[in-house]
Amino acid sequence: MTFLDLVIAGGTVVTSAGRRRADVAVSDGRIVGLSNGGLSAQRTVDASGLLLLPGGVDTHVHLMDPGATDREDFPHGTRAAAAAGTTTVIEHAHGNPVRTCRDLRAKIDHLGGRSNVDFALAAHAWPGAEQEVAPLWEAGTAFFKVFTCTTHGVPGHDAAALWRHLRASSAAGAVSLLHCEDESLTESAGAVLRDEGRGDGGLIPQWRNREAEVVAAMVAGVLVRKAGARAAVAHVSHPEVAEYLHRERECGARLFTETCPQYMLLREDEVLEHGPFRKFTPPARARHDADEREMWRLLRDGLLTHVSSDHAPSTREQKTSGGIWDVHFGLPGLDTTMPVLLDAAARQMIAYEDVARLYAEVPARLYGLWPRKGRIAPGFDADIALVDPSREWTVRDAGVHSKAGWTPYAGRTLTGRVVRTYLRGEVVAENGEPADGRTGRFLPGPGLRPG
Repeated sequence: MTFLDLVIAGGTVVTSAGRRRADVAVSDGRIVGLSNGGLSAQRTVDASGLLLLPGGVDTHVHLMDPGATDREDFPHGTRAAAAAGTTTVIEHAHGNPVRTCRDLRAKIDHLGGRSNVDFALAAHAWPGAEQEVAPLWEAGTAFFKVFTCTTHGVPGHDAAALWRHLRASSAAGAVSLLHCEDESLTESAGAVLRDEGRGDGGLIPQWRNREAEVVAAMVAGVLVRKAGARAAVAHVSHPEVAEYLHRERECGARLFTETCPQYMLLREDEVLEHGPFRKFTPPARARHDADEREMWRLLRDGLLTHVSSDHAPSTREQKTSGGIWDVHFGLPGLDTTMPVLLDAAARQMIAYEDVARLYAEVPARLYGLWPRKGRIAPGFDADIALVDPSREWTVRDAGVHSKAGWTPYAGRTLTGRVVRTYLRGEVVAENGEPADGRTGRFLPGPGLRPG
């Protein structure tokens, strides 16, 4: 094999299928071979003692650019991603949603030269705008975000509107990401809490309650199956939802179930102390260690199919600038998602093979990025996270590259650290510090039609 740009030698390559010691050969940004040795290249990197995982594919990210760039933007958010081993994101912004092909083209143009990692863009589904589904899919959108309750100023879909969207999505061959909370239940609970004069953090899990998530997920599961659509349910927060949706899959529904680190690592009662800094929806549900262990089990067993960050940050000042009802939902997550998954593998809650499956392979397959993204194998982009599995380190707010400047995991000691991140064979971060170059490229969705 000749004309190699890069060989990463002596490391252990991790995929969902297992691990093997191999030298990874890279040419023109792509992996061209895995070898037992003997390769020469312009650059050779010694990865002895390190794990090589596929760069993270984070498919639920809000970088708010253009839109609410006082909260986050592509330059900051994608630096955070690169530093933590994530090399591909799929972004959608609620404050400036993509609703038409014109919106999509304008956003692609705006983001040129603003990203440190590769990116795709999702559109928002609007009730009554089913006619936009096929054109947007053919224009290259990655998926359609659908709310079942009005959130972030985006109107919710009732069952009839969701049914119409899913039928249009099925006809177009598109994919949808469903935010499942029943609006009648959240509105009713919110009205009672407001009438009681509540303004404490403890109202959040009562307002955005378990029943609202369960009911919306049950309706969505049935409609996805009946419509023959392909969809994922976003940020599944507790086992009852995952188990119900798994039963729908067994009945033929083309359903995936996304969860996020906060549903394994944060507790429901943390809102009492941290208030707005734990305001995200659905909120954390875990009350005991057993609840966390059960969520990890569901990830190991595949009832939860993949992990995303749901990165939706606000700064400290923004989180404390109003009452609990008024501050934005959301947490920063791109700085920490790969790190906390690596720590979970070190603690044997999941395996390193699970990290590759949950945070690279499954999301890449679901959203049409496979076989370019999601695995360390010939033909794939050379998007690689080099990981020291034994390095211990402590998460600090000072190390956050997101515009938020804080993380809910500050003070936690983790085992396993991304020491270098490659995007298409080029270093985009080293030892937690992102490179300056904004070399990320737009990735059109699988429905793109030329012209």
